[in-house]
Amino acid sequence: MRWANPSKSGAAINRPKATLVRGIGFLAGAFLVLNGMIGAGIFALPSAVAQRAGVLSPWLFLGAGLLIITVVFALAELASYFRDSGGPALYATEAFGPLAGFSTGWIYYVSRVAAVAANMHVMALYLGSVWAWFDTPSGHAAVVVTVSLGLTAVNIIGVKGGVRTLSIFTYLKIIPLIALVLIGLRSVGPEVIFPASIPTVDDLGGTILLLIYAFVGFEQVLITAGETTNPRRTIPAALVRTVAVTAGFYFLIMIVYVAVLGDDLGDGGTLVDVGRRLAGPAGAVAITLAAVFSIGGNLSATTLAVPRLTLALAEQRLLPGWFGAIHPRYASPANSIMFFGGLAVILGLSGSFVILAVASSLTRLITFIICILGLPAIRKKASQEAREQAYRLRGGYTIPVAALLICVWMASHSALRDWLYFGGLFAVGLALYLFETLVLRKIAARPRAGT
Repeated sequence: MRWANPSKSGAAINRPKATLVRGIGFLAGAFLVLNGMIGAGIFALPSAVAQRAGVLSPWLFLGAGLLIITVVFALAELASYFRDSGGPALYATEAFGPLAGFSTGWIYYVSRVAAVAANMHVMALYLGSVWAWFDTPSGHAAVVVTVSLGLTAVNIIGVKGGVRTLSIFTYLKIIPLIALVLIGLRSVGPEVIFPASIPTVDDLGGTILLLIYAFVGFEQVLITAGETTNPRRTIPAALVRTVAVTAGFYFLIMIVYVAVLGDDLGDGGTLVDVGRRLAGPAGAVAITLAAVFSIGGNLSATTLAVPRLTLALAEQRLLPGWFGAIHPRYASPANSIMFFGGLAVILGLSGSFVILAVASSLTRLITFIICILGLPAIRKKASQEAREQAYRLRGGYTIPVAALLICVWMASHSALRDWLYFGGLFAVGLALYLFETLVLRKIAARPRAGT
C-alpha cells in the first residue's frame, strides 16, 4: 500500500516512502523486557510457590532465572545478527524458509493478542477491588475498550509516544514494589535467607516450570529491531541485563514475602497482604494499584512490540501489503497497530480469548525452540564481519544446547489440551499461508486487462 495525497486536480501525488523511526534506545528496550516479564504474575505467583516450597521459594526463583538466562543468551546472539523488525518470525524465515517464518510469527502473534485480552480482564478484577463497578460485565467491557483503544491511539501517533506511555507505567509499578522491598527488608533476618532446615518440595519440576513462566515475555523486544537504535548491540544488552536484574528483584521480593508472612506462608497470601502488614490499608491499596499499573505496563509493551510482527511478515510478503503500510506523518506501522487493537477488543469482549490464552506459554516455548534450532544456520549465513561483531557465546553451542533442552523439557510438561490448542492455531496459520501464497499471489500476478 502506498500513501498518497490528492492534488487539486484530483490526481494522486505519491509522497516519498515513509520509513520507521529508530526511537527505541537501551532504556526503552529494557522497559520492553521488564514489562514483558513483570505483569500480573508476580502479584499472585509468590503464594503458589510458597505453598509448594516454603522458605526455599526465593532460591527457586534464582534457580529459574539461571535456567531461563540460557535461552536469553541464545536469543541475544540471534538478535545481534539482524537490524529489521520481526524477531522470531524473521529468524525462522532466515533459517528454515518462509513457511517456518510465517508459522512461527502467526502462532506467536495470536497467542499474544489473546494474552492481552485476558490481561485486560485481570486488570478489571484488580480495579474491582478498589471500585466494585469494574468487577461487573459493563466494567470489564469498559476496561477492554478504553485500554485497547487508548494504547492503539498512542502507538499510532508514533513509537516515541508508545515509549513514553511504557515508561510511565514502568515507574508507577516499580516504585511501589521497590518501596515494598526496602520497607520489608527490615523484617529479613539470616534465618530467612539461610533457613536452618530445607523443606522437601514434592513436585520440584512442576514448581520450576511454574516459576519459569514468571520470566517469559522478555522476547517481545526482539520484534522491534527495525525501530531500535543500533539494534545489534542494544537488544542483546537490554535482554541480558534486564533479565538478570529482574531475577535478583524477584529474589528480594520473595525474601520479603517469606519474612513478613512467616508462619502463614501456606495460607495463600499475596503481595497485597504483605503490603497490608507492612503499611496497613494504605500499603494494600498501593500494591493493588501497583498491580494495575504492572498489567498496564505489560499491555503497553505488548501493544508497542507485537504489531511489528505483522509488519515484518508483510515486508517478507507473507501477509498482504496493507499490514506493512507506514503512516506518512507518524512513521508508525499504523495498519498493523489498528488491526492488533481491534482484534484485542473483539477477543476481549467475546471471551473467546480464554481458549487461546491457555496455549500462550506453550506457544512461546515452541517459538524459542525454533529460534534456537535456527542459530547454526544463521551463524553460517552471516558474513565474516557480522560474525565478528555478533554477541557470541563462549563454549560454542554449549549454552544454546542447554537452552534447547530446557525448553523441550518445559514443553513436555504441557497438558494435552495445550498441544491441541497449539495444533489448532498452527492449522489455521497454515491455511492462511497457503491462501496467501497459492491464491492471492497468483491473482496479483495475472496481467491486467489493457496492459
